[in-house]
Amino acid sequence: MMSLVEFTIGAAPPPRLDKALARDVPDEANLSRSRLGKLIADGAVAVDGVMVDNPRFRVSEGAEIAISVPESVESHIGPEAIPLDIVFEDDELVVINKPAGMVVHPAPGSPSGTLVNALIHHCGDSLSGVGGQKRPGIVHRIDKETSGLLVVAKTDRAHHGLAEQFEKHTVERHYMAACYGVPDQNDPRLRGIKGVSFEPGNILKVQTLLGRHKTDRQKQAVSFASGRHAVTRVRVVEPFGTPPAAALVDCWLETGRTHQIRVHLAHCGHALIGDPVYGGKRKLSPKALAAQGVEAAQQFSRQALHAATLGFVHPVTADVLRFEADLPSDMRELCANLRRSV
Repeated sequence: MMSLVEFTIGAAPPPRLDKALARDVPDEANLSRSRLGKLIADGAVAVDGVMVDNPRFRVSEGAEIAISVPESVESHIGPEAIPLDIVFEDDELVVINKPAGMVVHPAPGSPSGTLVNALIHHCGDSLSGVGGQKRPGIVHRIDKETSGLLVVAKTDRAHHGLAEQFEKHTVERHYMAACYGVPDQNDPRLRGIKGVSFEPGNILKVQTLLGRHKTDRQKQAVSFASGRHAVTRVRVVEPFGTPPAAALVDCWLETGRTHQIRVHLAHCGHALIGDPVYGGKRKLSPKALAAQGVEAAQQFSRQALHAATLGFVHPVTADVLRFEADLPSDMRELCANLRRSV
């Protein structure tokens, strides 16, 4: 099945066909720049009745465009009736407060029970198609055992617009985390760690490269020779213990790399409580914390990390959107126990 999208190129068009189409294609066609590029390559675009498959073709004002758009095919990923905590939804996108323990996208080790399975069931026919498939568009992910907010596109144009914001690092993302120790600018140990500095207000800044661990391909590692640029900032929200032995911290991302917060805080010596990959075998001192706090940290079964704030510009309406999600019950209980006096 095909649908035909027809329109006329407006005044002073960009010199390239792909850019001119992206500017003038009707919004209701729901075609992103990347999708238009694929349609040109597939021979689905006619200019004044002649098929053109060169994205650099020079198009003129008044040219008549006809695009044959195949109907979106069903995704190979099956729908599953899994409850979702939906924070916001419209025709273009949906914002989810993901629970810890849920994988975002099917993978060989997690073929079902994922957020994508749940969204395909929830959205049904409202998914107009991303890249020619009726599936939600994943523009960013959070780890299976990390809870909190993420935005998912329901249309191709929303997917492209959101992906562009993530690529330009203009999306606001704050994470709440419970870590060992308390990052402080007066700590001489931190001043000696490469890539670590402090900004006004006792804001810890970690700036390194991140890449695959040399021996464990499931892990990420700090590097200063190769990898992807990564910047994390950390502010202490509440210290725990006397003297302080742990803290609830607010972490925000300038970049968004795999495991970035977990790796950067471990690099500083402030690994996340409960982190089975980067946390090592650290224990809290019973001299600084009540027994309930020490035990709660030892028994916390996941990295204590929650995507608490998500802000972005709506890719279609241009509205500025900002969402917050309270700490989940397990992290609230952890903090309550760490807060107890000795």
